[in-house]
Order: sequence, then structure tokens, then C-alpha cells
Amino acid sequence: MTAISPSGSPQSQSPPRRLLLVRLLLVAIVIGCFAGLGMELLVGAAPGTVSVFPVPGDRVASPDTQIAFRGVPISQLGRIEVTGSRSGRHEGRLLADSDGHGGSFLPRKPFLPGELVTVRTHLHVRGGRRGTFRFTVADPAGAIPLSALGPAPRVAGDLDSFRSAADLSPPAVDITTPSTDPGEGEIFLTPQQGPVQNGPMIIAPSGDLIWFDPLPKGEMAADLRVQRYHGRPVLTWWQGYSGAGLGLGEDVIDNSSYRQIAVVHAANGLSADLHEFTLTRQGTALVTAYYPVHWNLSSVKGPAQGIVLDSVVQEIDIKTGLLLFQWDSLDHVPLTDSYEPLPGSAGQPYDYFHINSIQQQRDGSLIISARNTWAAYKVSSRTGRVIWTLGGKHSTFALGSGAAFAFQHSVRLRSRSDSVVVFDDGAGPPVVHNQSRALTLTLDPRRKTVRVARVEEHSPPLLASFEGDVQPLQNGDQFVGWGQQPYFTEFNARGQVVFDGRFVDANSSYRAYRYQWSATPQSRPAVAASTSGGATAVYVSWNGATTVAAWRVLSGATPQRLSPVKTGRRAAFETELVVPAVPYVAVEALDARGRVLARSATVHPS
Repeated sequence: MTAISPSGSPQSQSPPRRLLLVRLLLVAIVIGCFAGLGMELLVGAAPGTVSVFPVPGDRVASPDTQIAFRGVPISQLGRIEVTGSRSGRHEGRLLADSDGHGGSFLPRKPFLPGELVTVRTHLHVRGGRRGTFRFTVADPAGAIPLSALGPAPRVAGDLDSFRSAADLSPPAVDITTPSTDPGEGEIFLTPQQGPVQNGPMIIAPSGDLIWFDPLPKGEMAADLRVQRYHGRPVLTWWQGYSGAGLGLGEDVIDNSSYRQIAVVHAANGLSADLHEFTLTRQGTALVTAYYPVHWNLSSVKGPAQGIVLDSVVQEIDIKTGLLLFQWDSLDHVPLTDSYEPLPGSAGQPYDYFHINSIQQQRDGSLIISARNTWAAYKVSSRTGRVIWTLGGKHSTFALGSGAAFAFQHSVRLRSRSDSVVVFDDGAGPPVVHNQSRALTLTLDPRRKTVRVARVEEHSPPLLASFEGDVQPLQNGDQFVGWGQQPYFTEFNARGQVVFDGRFVDANSSYRAYRYQWSATPQSRPAVAASTSGGATAVYVSWNGATTVAAWRVLSGATPQRLSPVKTGRRAAFETELVVPAVPYVAVEALDARGRVLARSATVHPS
């Protein structure tokens, strides 16, 4: 054959055979290395190839599913023909994703349970054939049964109360080991068992309350943390109804003034679950959901017409609410991989997988944790394929001594490393370990082995039957929330406890985190005052404020004519300042430079 050299002159022969073999060998080595690390390669992908969700061959699509196309602008999708084997031809509309890289077909009517849906396009579809792919609609099994956690038993001193904020009754916190580095940030909790109010909660390292947002009776919050959205720090959490370890609700994003800027809902007729709400670098949201479906349980010696909870991962376009990605456990992990026994009563759903964390990797793939298979999975975000499995009955990696975990929560792969941090509950029941632990593992992708790098356990020993997390901090410490147990602890790199605290009562928090957080609420400071004899006691607080250094009391004979009478340092969530008896008072919040941040309403002391 004839080839053209870089200079443009013809070459009369191919490269030497030995050189060609060397090149092929180098290519094979490079591809093999990437495959060992679980990298998602687009080898052989045609230009304009799209990923579709439901994925081709999906068996658990919802009757209300949208059909998402990712990889090309909506203008390039062309004609899309959707036909149900029982419902017939489906008309619909196309809506664009906000990033311009895809869009969704939204059918005008739902699909029918059990039918096969055929989608015909002119696209290069991953997993499809000549632009055509099919998926099956599952038979939904009704609503998820809810049985919320009861309130924590009352004990002395279990609540904080404030004269200026009488509407707040957060659970009290006791710091048993003060922080050696208060500058590491505040503590983020979501008390789930009242005993009076549930809600997202931030406390200082001293244990003093910073912010509490009580939810309507019957609701709870989970997974309060600081994330970034559009380049700015925001507060995020889940809120809604919970029971049987699951949640039905919505995910909330607040800015640093505690103003709600977005609410994220699950797609395809599902409801957002409490276990994960992660904002991605692309400005999208990863959420979890549970989907009860009728399923054949004969593989685990159950009924042929049983009910299973499909664990679902969804990526949601926050701006449009459209689905960008969906992964269903029933399509990728068999029932036989579960350690969970079948439910004791007929009609109860079998929670064989129980998803409880998602983490996006730099290559776009996802780390998914499943409590009831005792395993974590690395999953392709393009096809849903499981790239590797860590733990469980079919681990890709051989687990070294002490590396096996059970009923784990919050599996995270450390950025730019092969370290995995796991909250190893170790109790389900049954009890697998004698205490829960924060476990750091080192993966060897080439040898496919795992060894223990670090273990932290609480003293006295704690055994959590559910929930919990491990958060690596910037200074090399690890912050551990003990889930069902009322504790939160920070360990340094030598495994020493450098901070420890707990709820005064036997409360639980799904996770606990530590973050830097600066906020100025859009609300006004709250004030209350009472006069006795010749003195007026003024009580002031500002729920959520982090930059108040001092309070300045203003008083006067009329509400319109107030002047400063006293300035005092902020003491805690609520500060008391005593001034000479006056008819009217107001208070100004001052920052460290003495600048006025906000002013309260004017009140008449009682």
C-alpha cells in the first residue's frame, strides 16, 4: 500500500513489522491500565453516540418514565418513535437539558405495567441496534410503607430553649472532648427523634447552637452539609417523611442567607429518598429513590409474585427537573447477592439492596454503596454497567485481614488516591462486628486486592444498627457520625480522639459533618425583654448568623426615638444584656469591626 509521510512524500512500504507489534503492545498496555483503574473509555464509540435512559434492556422502568438522551444537542435527536406493546404509539414532547448536551422525550400518557416499549431513532445508541432499543415497564407495587422513628426518651437537659426564640426546641448537645482545632469548622447534624422538633441543625465546636430549622410535625431532615452550587457555598439537605429506613420527600438548597434557591425532586414518578443528595461539578444533582415493584423472588426461596424495593440512582438537571441518568439495582445486581433475609410477613417489600450513598468520580463514574449486599459498586455513568465490586459475595478485590465490612454506609473513594473510607456499621441485625468503626481501605487495582490502612473506633464502644458516615477533613483528620448512636467524633491521623460530642438524649443523626460556614440570615435578629425593678433584661439571638461579634442595645421612651445604651459581646446562641428599665428596646448586631449587620424589631418589655 502507499502511505503519506509527514512531509507529504509517498512511502513505498508499511512500517517494519516489529515496530508495528511494539505499537500495538503499547496501546494494549495503556488500555489495560485504564481498565484496571475502572476508567470509562470511549473506545470504538462513533461520533454522536448517545446514552439513553432507561438503558436498553431495562426491566424496571416506571410507567411515568421519561426517555432521556445524552450526548448530543436536542436539535440532533431527530425523529423519535415510541411504541408500547400494549399501549401502542406514544406521542410526546421533547425538552432540552440545560447544558445543551441532550434532552428527554416526555410521553403524553403513561406506559402500561409489564409492557415492552420499543424506541426507534436515527441515532448511534449505546446498547441499541441501528438506533432502536427496548425496555420493559415494571409492575408497580404501590406506596412504600412508612413507620417513622419514635421520639427519643426524655431525659433531664435534653432540650435547648430561648426566650428570644421561643419557637425553637432543638435537642441539646454535650461536648465530652473539646475540639483541639475549633477553626476546622462547625458541626452539621440532622436530629431525627425530636424529642419535640426535628430539623437541620448547625452547632459550634463548643456545642452552642448556631442554626436550627424546625420542620412540620411528622417530618424529618437528613444529610445536612455544605456544597457548592454555581461556584458558591450552599446548604443542602433532604426533608420529608421517613420509615423503615427509607424516605419520601424532596431535596433543598439554601444560600448563605438561608433563602431557598432550589428544590430538587426525583423524576419518573418517584420520590427523593433521604440517603443521598450530592451536587456535581456540572451543577446537577445525584439523588436516591426506592421503587416497590412486583418481582419473582424464587431465586431467594421467596414467592414468585413477591414485592422488591428497586434501589434507584438518578441524576437530575436542577434547572429543568429533567432526568439525565438512572441506574436500577434490579438490572445489575441479583437478589442472590443480598444478605438480607426475606420479610417475615406476606406483602412486605424485600429490601435486598438498600442504597445509601453515591459518589461521582472524576471520570464520571459513580461509587454506589448497598447496605444489604455489604458491597460498593463502581458504575459507568454512560451504560450503568458495574465496573467493579468491593466487598459482598462477589468482590472484584480480595479482602485482606480485617477489611470485610457489613451493613456499611457512606462509602467514599478519596480523590486522587486508591483509598476508600467506609462507615462499617457491623450490625443489622445480625451483629457481625462487636462495634461499629470508621474504616479506611487501600485498593490495589492491578493486583485486585484490598488492605486495611486505618481503623477508628469509639470509646466506650458503639454499635450502630443503621446510618453513620466518615468525612475526611482537610487537615488529615476524620470526622465520624455514629448514625443510630448519638455521638460524633473527630480522630487525628494517629487515630487519637481530638473532638467528641453527643446529643444529651438517645437521638440519632443520619450523618454528621464538619465544615467552614459563614452566613448572614435574611431574617432580623429576634429579641425579647422583661423588666423587674429598675432593670430590663434583654435577650437577643439571630438564628443562623455566624459573623456577630457583639450586640448593641438601643432604648428610649418611644419606639421612634431610641439611642444606644449598652454594647456586649455575643455570648452564645442567645445573649442576655441588662440595661436600666426603659419602655422600648431594640438590638443591633455588630461584626468584629463594629459595623451594623442588622437590627431587630422594637419591643416593649413585659
